[in-house]
Amino acid sequence: MRYVEQTTIDRSRDRVIAKFDNPENLAKWQEGLVSMTHLSGTPGQAGAKSKLVYQMGSRTIEMVETIEENALPDRFVAIYEADGMWNRNENHFEETDEGNTEWSMLCEFRPSSLMLRVMATLMPGMFRKQTRQNMDAFRDFVENG
Repeated sequence: MRYVEQTTIDRSRDRVIAKFDNPENLAKWQEGLVSMTHLSGTPGQAGAKSKLVYQMGSRTIEMVETIEENALPDRFVAIYEADGMWNRNENHFEETDEGNTEWSMLCEFRPSSLMLRVMATLMPGMFRKQTRQNMDAFRDFVENG
């Protein structure tokens, strides 16, 4: 399953990237993030791996982030792997003529567990909604935080 989400952030691209490219900010806009632990590679660079732990209600979700490409301020691509799910996010940042930032994210999900395959088939909007919520939370953090 593939889709694109977009939002406009009322700040310059430099200010947006300064917040996006700082791992210490993740917990300020990613709901449920408990910890991020660097595993290997040079932090922030292609090939770097980190373990992310989220608490979603009574469930704990662990995933490994692998940075595929860091060409900021233009583009950032990462792969997220968790039990039953592979997810690739390709982020693009463009400064508008008004000095705002257009952020688009191309998301690709590949569920491997039966439950997640069924959910992706019957409720694809659920994945889009989660992406939209994260993008809105980041936009609010940049504009108001």
